[in-house]
Formats: sequence, C-alpha cells, structure tokens
Amino acid sequence: MGTGEGCHMEGHNCIPCWQIEHAQSMVPPIRFGENHIPHGIHMLRAMRSQDVRRDNVVTRTLLRLSTTMAVPAEFTILNITGKFSMNKTLTNGNDTDTILRLQGVGWFKRSVIAKSTITLYVKHYKDDAGVEHIDIDQGSGIPGTREERELNWQEREVNDSLFGPVVGKSRRVQASEVTEPFLATQWTADTFEHGLVESYVYSDTPRSGTTWIAHQTWGMEEIDGVRRYARHVKFIGPQGEVIETKLVYDYLGGL
Repeated sequence: MGTGEGCHMEGHNCIPCWQIEHAQSMVPPIRFGENHIPHGIHMLRAMRSQDVRRDNVVTRTLLRLSTTMAVPAEFTILNITGKFSMNKTLTNGNDTDTILRLQGVGWFKRSVIAKSTITLYVKHYKDDAGVEHIDIDQGSGIPGTREERELNWQEREVNDSLFGPVVGKSRRVQASEVTEPFLATQWTADTFEHGLVESYVYSDTPRSGTTWIAHQTWGMEEIDGVRRYARHVKFIGPQGEVIETKLVYDYLGGL
C-alpha cells in the first residue's frame, strides 16, 4: 500500500487523511447534559479537560485540609490542650501495629484500633505547686483508655486498660539532654526553645508478663510544610527489637 493521499507521514503505510476526516464527520453528536459535543475527538478533549479540572479541585481540597489541620503558629509545646486525630497517612501503621503486638495487645484489639479514628482529648495545665500535668482521654474503638502524666520525672505505677501494669515517668527536657538522636532532632525552633515533653514507660514484667520499653518525645514538627503535633517513639521489644517511628496528629481545635 502506498502513501495515503494528502498524508503528511511520507514513506509510511497509513489510512488516507481524507478517510479519517470523513470518519470523524460521521461520528454522531454526543450530549453531556446541555453541552453539545459534535465530534468524538472533541468529546475526548472535553473529558481530558474535565479530568484536569477535577484533579485540580482534589489537589486544592487536600492542601486546604492539610493546612486546616495544622496547629496554629501560636500553639506550642508549653500548652498542648486541644483535640487531635492521628494522621494515618503520615503515621506508619505497620510500625504501630508491630509495637502493639510486642506490647501484648491481641489481634482483635489491634484490628479495631487500626480501623478506628484515634482521637486524643488533651488537657495540659499546672497544679498549685507549679507542676505540669497532661491528662489525655483517647478514643480509638477501645473504651476507657486514659493517660495521666505529671512532668516531675517520678515513676508511677499504673494499671493501663490496654497494656496492663506499667511504670512510667515524664518531664520537660531540653533536646540537648536527650541522648537518642531520633528523639532529639527535627523539631521546630520554638520546641527547641521551650523544651520537649519526654515520656519513659516500661512494662511491669512481674505483673504483666510482658517486657518492653516505650521512650517518647513530644513537640511541634514541620512535616511537608505543615506545622503539626508529633511524637517520636523509640520502642524496644521483649527480644530486643528496636522500632523508631513517629506518631503524627491533625489538630482538630480546642476542647
């Protein structure tokens, strides 16, 4: 077959351009609501344009949501009173599930937690003696989960509703005093200025039958250009397993 009449692709076997144009003219009109598109090729162009507009809308919506869920610039680690939801995109779900398993949490409870929205209701205040307290009620599909911390670095025994008997202590500390690099770095300038919240919790092995350590630091961190409340976690499991991971939260507003 020779070169098609009027074809610009010389030296190639192809359908003559006049036949393509004739075939396009025979495509029946297609209606999308009130929009009349005379030819199939125009329909494809319109669909492509609609896809681009839709993608732009989705992108703008995601950016708006991420900005909305950022903590305000004036929100600092000096007072983290507020309502937060764990961001499951920025938090590694495999890490958190493995940590829960090594802490002795069963498959069913882990499944419920994984499928639930984990929300924190945080009250941060000082008592009459000037000691900081952080009380947290947590909703995650498992009722009754509550944390009460005094930032005085004194050990307290607690019978946790999820983990059983544990021993923990908390304090405010300068990042330079934290020896673990993962726990001490990547925070905002104001967090370095005011000091991190440090939490050290371990299993009460004789009473719980489990052995693990959860060492955390809390503060503000900029992630993908968005200011967020985050926790850095170094976990050591019963066989010496080490997991370093971050828990990242969306800010939902005040209590």
